Amino acid sequence: MMSADHHTPLVPANPPAGSPHDFAFLNGHWHVRHRKLKARLVGCDTWLEFAGSCHAWELLEGSGNVDDNRLEDPTGPYRAITLRRLSPLTGLWNIWWFDQRFDAVGVPMQGGFQDGVGTFLADERFDGRCVKVRFIWSAITPVSARWEQAFSADGGESWETNWVMLFERAA
Repeated sequence: MMSADHHTPLVPANPPAGSPHDFAFLNGHWHVRHRKLKARLVGCDTWLEFAGSCHAWELLEGSGNVDDNRLEDPTGPYRAITLRRLSPLTGLWNIWWFDQRFDAVGVPMQGGFQDGVGTFLADERFDGRCVKVRFIWSAITPVSARWEQAFSADGGESWETNWVMLFERAA
């Protein structure tokens, strides 16, 4: 995720309506392979690769989901959680990332799933710049899933993927 700079929500155009249990695929224990750009939005092509783990479960009869993550980042291992909630007002999923390295949590990523792919967006500030942030959940099977994060510094015209997580269900 990003630093604790201020950010505001960005609702996708024609967002797909969410439904309870959209994140049920994530329930359980996972081994996670991380691939993260060493530096973002500066033309860096050096990737850090490291292991992690994730344990996820549903809340609120499937209208909520939480996961507990352990990341073995080479710059220093840390723990983080993700909290997701399906808004009864908008029908969109809201996603918050809580990272023990940072004190503040901003507004959520917002979005939903369509044709098996989840897309979530927000406007944020990164290193003093306004950027758009996108999460995509894809390649979801009973034993694997892919998550990626991308930033856009040009209003969504182009995107730099800066973090990919490959999930493999733990035995």
